[in-house]
Amino acid sequence: MTDTATSLELLAREAAAQAGAHPHGDEGERYTAVNSEKNRPLYESRVKVYPKLVHGTFRKLKWLVMALTLTIYYVTPWLRWERGPDLPDQAVLLDFPARRFYFFFLEIWPQEFYYVTGLLILAALGLFLVTSVAGRVWCGYACPQTVWTDLFIYVERFFEGERAARIRLDKSPWTLAKVARKTGKHMTWILIALATGGAWVFYFADAPTLAADLATLEAPAIAYLFIGLFALTTYTLGGIAREQVCIYMCPWPRIQGAMFDEESLLVSYKDDRGEKRGPHKKGTSWEGRGDCIDCGQCVAACPMGIDIRDGMQLECIQCALCIDACDEIMDKVERPRGLIAYDTLRNHDRRRAGETPRLNIVRPRTILYAVVLAVVAAVMLVALLNRSTLELSVLPDRNPLFVTLSDGSIRNGYEVKVVNKEHSERIFHIGVEGIDGAILSRPALAGDNGATLVVGPDKLGTARFFVSLPGDRAREINGEADLKFIVTDLEDGKTAIKATTFRGPAK
Repeated sequence: MTDTATSLELLAREAAAQAGAHPHGDEGERYTAVNSEKNRPLYESRVKVYPKLVHGTFRKLKWLVMALTLTIYYVTPWLRWERGPDLPDQAVLLDFPARRFYFFFLEIWPQEFYYVTGLLILAALGLFLVTSVAGRVWCGYACPQTVWTDLFIYVERFFEGERAARIRLDKSPWTLAKVARKTGKHMTWILIALATGGAWVFYFADAPTLAADLATLEAPAIAYLFIGLFALTTYTLGGIAREQVCIYMCPWPRIQGAMFDEESLLVSYKDDRGEKRGPHKKGTSWEGRGDCIDCGQCVAACPMGIDIRDGMQLECIQCALCIDACDEIMDKVERPRGLIAYDTLRNHDRRRAGETPRLNIVRPRTILYAVVLAVVAAVMLVALLNRSTLELSVLPDRNPLFVTLSDGSIRNGYEVKVVNKEHSERIFHIGVEGIDGAILSRPALAGDNGATLVVGPDKLGTARFFVSLPGDRAREINGEADLKFIVTDLEDGKTAIKATTFRGPAK
């Protein structure tokens, strides 16, 4: 009897399993679901993206931007700009030993770093404005990650073929032909990465000189170190990680949401025209269906591996390659282009309401960004036009504050620094005012009410000066008095004034 019951139970479990039910009912299903959730991996494995090469307006634009940006990056360190004797003639140079940043006709000193800050603010505001108007066009076209990834994919396509061929190659067993293709691709990637790192270090030293030193293995070790670091970074981010950088590492996809509104132009799928989607045979009617034939070419062309038809997504970099892919299909099936296009959420609603779509660029958000951008640019321009080529700093002695001389007079010591930003030697007259009877002198020179200081081109001149007051006059100031140092360029008459103090005994 027991054996018969056991057999019937086993048969029931088998039938239930074949019917799709759990042999232990709802409780068993819950048990299976919980265990399945526990066994799910914490991190999902990356699904490699194989972008398809498309042809069209936006692909041509990406080629043009890639060629332009790479040319600027690799060629700029080799451009020359004559500045005068004993000065570097590299157009763009970050000269750390001399603490200078040269940018064509501009020369930024450490105390003028606010110019760099202003440029960064301008870049950020410009990015905000462009994003609010046309989405992530920076990410899709000019971002270094996008540019180098595009270049690396081009190399991969050259060695391994188009999308279908690359997929087959990765799934096929290892052969000599596969090893040769993979080796050629990775070696080319490494050469590009080394060229990228090499070009970067050329911005920090004279490019021809450093290139010769690198070739003869006489360059500083730090140069080889940074070339290696940038080469490794370029190879990893552009060749291996690719879209993972944009999805997980870059903060901009998270920030961009604050820049968009319903009038922002974004790469969009017009579901009001495309749905209901499905396959289409030539000669059949388009009545009762949308223009999307569900060919998947927009997905195949996407370097991020997403489906634009699912709506706005964090991963979308607005490269618009899906537009080229879709337009090509629309031409083949003899339907109007623009099923995927730059569009706004408001236009989507307008079409559904039977209204005419329109472009609305001038709106509060864009006006705000444009006004702030213009104000910052104007401030930067005024500061640049009024930039002084002469700077003065005065540091009074702190120990001792003053010295009483044998004749009863009081003397203070000062360290005077004069910055000559001109590209020629200058002679400066140093004087003081603000205290009647003050006598300016230099330790090794005869005392008088003035002195000269010669400063070389693009140099900092430092000299020590004494200011003395007769004893009775010093007692009148009662411990402290205001004093001004005045520096005058004897060639063009430019002056710089620095306020300081003269200290003496208190009553």
